[in-house]
Amino acid sequence: MKASFLAAINQICSEKNVKPDQVIEAVKQAIATAYRKDFGNKEQEIRVELEEGRDMPSILLVKEVVENVENDNFEISIKDAKKIKPDSDVGDEIAIDVTPLEYGRIATQAAKQVILQKLQEAEKQSLYEMFKDREEELLTATVTKVDPNWVTLEIEGMTVSLPWREQIPGEHYYTGKRIRVYLDKVELTGKGPQLRISRTHQNLVKKLLELEIPEVRNGDVEIKGIARDAGFRSKVAVKSNDPRIDPIGACVGQKGVRIQAVMEEINGERVDMIEWSDDPIKLISLALQPAAISAVIIVNNEERIDDQGRKVKKRAAVFVEEAQRPMAIGKKGQNIRLATQLSGFELDMYNYAELPAFKAKLAELRGEPMPEMTAEQPSTAADGTEHIPGVGDPMPPPSGEPGVNDSLSPDVDQPVAGEGAQAV
Repeated sequence: MKASFLAAINQICSEKNVKPDQVIEAVKQAIATAYRKDFGNKEQEIRVELEEGRDMPSILLVKEVVENVENDNFEISIKDAKKIKPDSDVGDEIAIDVTPLEYGRIATQAAKQVILQKLQEAEKQSLYEMFKDREEELLTATVTKVDPNWVTLEIEGMTVSLPWREQIPGEHYYTGKRIRVYLDKVELTGKGPQLRISRTHQNLVKKLLELEIPEVRNGDVEIKGIARDAGFRSKVAVKSNDPRIDPIGACVGQKGVRIQAVMEEINGERVDMIEWSDDPIKLISLALQPAAISAVIIVNNEERIDDQGRKVKKRAAVFVEEAQRPMAIGKKGQNIRLATQLSGFELDMYNYAELPAFKAKLAELRGEPMPEMTAEQPSTAADGTEHIPGVGDPMPPPSGEPGVNDSLSPDVDQPVAGEGAQAV
């Protein structure tokens, strides 16, 4: 191979992000294809050698040495083989030099097409291998084109589309803007590797926290759960593995500088930091902040399949004062929805005055003794929450019972409250 040929190969490798061996193999296959087209046939085994210092490649026709030839495309008799290589024996492979003096125009075009095709395949495989081991990572992308339904990004030389469903609602994209995206999955398709990227995935918040907060990155503060309404609000539950570290303070940073950097990266989305608790009652109460929760009753503390094969989810009843109810539910049910995701419990909201009737009905359904208490003097724990042990029917008391709310979902038409609460 001439130095100019090697330089051309190195240039292709740089432009296409492929290895030199892949380019050389593509050239060999293209030359073999061109030879078969003009001088041979598809059954022949053609081997191409590119020797250093030679202007032209060597084309070898490989045949097996046999006693009796049945197909001369890939077999040669022992007599003819010894004329080429005297020490040949039956079963050996012999390579016959069949290099032509020149190629025809059609063969040259065929070789060109094969080289381009093989380079495209090599480029796709190289890109797939580059990103395959980087799933669930944070990538930096540059916006190259903005369309109504998707945004075209460039990530390390690869063009990737960000569909509208993976875009943060209300975020403005423009050519040249640099953003961070979450790489969810890499798939190898007929069109090449496809990167499934997202700006709405909850793990994007997790990766940004790891990037901005050293305590999270080194494991001193652990992220136990994330609930996200992309573009509007996220709730993140964190736990300290070092008793000397305050998990909330470490995540918020001095004057909120750390959490502010995360919020700016996701278009100003609010990020509420909550301290994780293994006690579901405390966790539910914290997850519903900034509302003040009066009591929590765990109705069903584990998921199970009932006798009819239906899935019964974990469920809890939350009791709040009437003034706190809009804040607990949140705008369009956002607060209670995020709390449900974070805690893993389906949450039903009740007024605090309904607590005695609810407990009485729940005890009746479970076949337990009726609790002796009044609405004016309910029995609650020191932290204002309550837990009735046991797993029972997750359905709330039916309508018609006095003072018992049978609604399973929050009232989405509740007025907005708590908008002035401090976001951390």
